[in-house]
Amino acid sequence: MDVDLVVPMKHPRDGKSRLRGAVEADRHPGLVLALAADTLAAVASSARVRRVLLVAADPEAVAELGELGVEIVAEPAEKTLNAAFRHGEALLKADDPAAVVGALQADLPALRAVDLTAAVAEAAGARAFVADRQGTGTTLLLAAPGEPLDPRFGPGSARLHAASGAIALAQPLPTLRSDVDTPDDLAHVRALGVGKHTAAHLGKPRGLPR
Repeated sequence: MDVDLVVPMKHPRDGKSRLRGAVEADRHPGLVLALAADTLAAVASSARVRRVLLVAADPEAVAELGELGVEIVAEPAEKTLNAAFRHGEALLKADDPAAVVGALQADLPALRAVDLTAAVAEAAGARAFVADRQGTGTTLLLAAPGEPLDPRFGPGSARLHAASGAIALAQPLPTLRSDVDTPDDLAHVRALGVGKHTAAHLGKPRGLPR
């Protein structure tokens, strides 16, 4: 089944605090936007994704991402990651109660549509998740059709999602597992080949085509 994805995003000036210093301070917000733009561009090219809802702390600050075909809404009064996911889920299910809703992180600049498509296919409608490359965090969580997303993002989220009954997807999915929180993570995705927005911001060739 095709999925509707919720992607949360802080204000670019506030996001990715552990990446500060990877580029000049005045270019940090642009880097955060570039990471998200490459993530969303890959998502938009997946045939298994129906809708993408970007839940933003400041919709005006990320308005340019709407050009990638995503819908942008303001985050709820509760300013937490899981609240943002639940808010997006509620909006999507208001339109289609039987939707398969997924939660995706916005910092996957090496993402290839083939990995996202493979994850959705492997889940086959079951509640499932993709752990990050360290095996502790979660980059993608998928609900069963019409069932609650029940996001448990934060420290140890892979363990928490498994404990809640979600199946850990087993395929390698290297570009879907490679989120960016630290300079080491950034070096890792650059070796994989980041998308054109991140590559342009970092001043390097973009690597493999999407």
